[in-house]
This record gives sequence, structure tokens and C-alpha cells, in this order.
Amino acid sequence: MDADQLKQLVPGVSTQADATALLGSPTAKATFEPNTWLYIGQMTRPVVGGTLAVLSQNVVELRFDDRGVLRGLQTLDKANGLPVTVVARTTPSPGTEASVLQQLFGNVGRFTPGGVNTGPTPAGGAQIQ
Repeated sequence: MDADQLKQLVPGVSTQADATALLGSPTAKATFEPNTWLYIGQMTRPVVGGTLAVLSQNVVELRFDDRGVLRGLQTLDKANGLPVTVVARTTPSPGTEASVLQQLFGNVGRFTPGGVNTGPTPAGGAQIQ
């Protein structure tokens, strides 16, 4: 974020339209407070494994009242962030795992060379041709 642009936003005077004209659309709006706009900027560099390391991060938080007038402006950086641990686990779904043999031979005998389906029949017992 350009500091000169942020100086042009004056609490009690500037509006949402002014913020959009100066900074563009917000990166995000607060989940439970749509009158709180977030502008997020990051400097990153590639690291081993194809991931990115965050070198610096700046967040500008704009808080508006119900009439769309700016009430507060706060600048945050990477030091204000909280570390989050990602849990690497999955929820088991019984019956969805197929063995290698089931995957290889699962469709053997279900289809014939003539294109007639010999698999399960629909309700009523009619064979699909």
C-alpha cells in the first residue's frame, strides 16, 4: 500500500467510494462485519518444494459505519499475524477404499465386446441395450 494514498483517506470524511477510487476493490471483507475492508499485500520468494516464503506482509484494515463513511484505518504487518498449524489428516469413509486387485479386476465381465451391458439392471428388471 502506498502511504501517500492512505494519507488521503480521512476518518469521518472519506467514504467507501473514495477508498475504492484510491485503492481499488478490497482484497477481502471481514467475515462477520461487511463494513470492514481488508487490503492485503505480500512480498514472497520461491523456496524448495515449489512453495513461497513470505518475506513481508502488510494489511490495511478500513472500518466503515452503516452509511459508508470511514471510521477507522489500521495498518498491520507480519508481526501482527498469528501462526496457524495445518492438520494433515483425512476423515475416514468406510467402504470407499478399493484394493489394487479390486481396481484392476472390478469391471471384468461387466461389459461384452458387442456393447451390451451385462451389469446390474435398473428397477423393474429391464435390461439396457
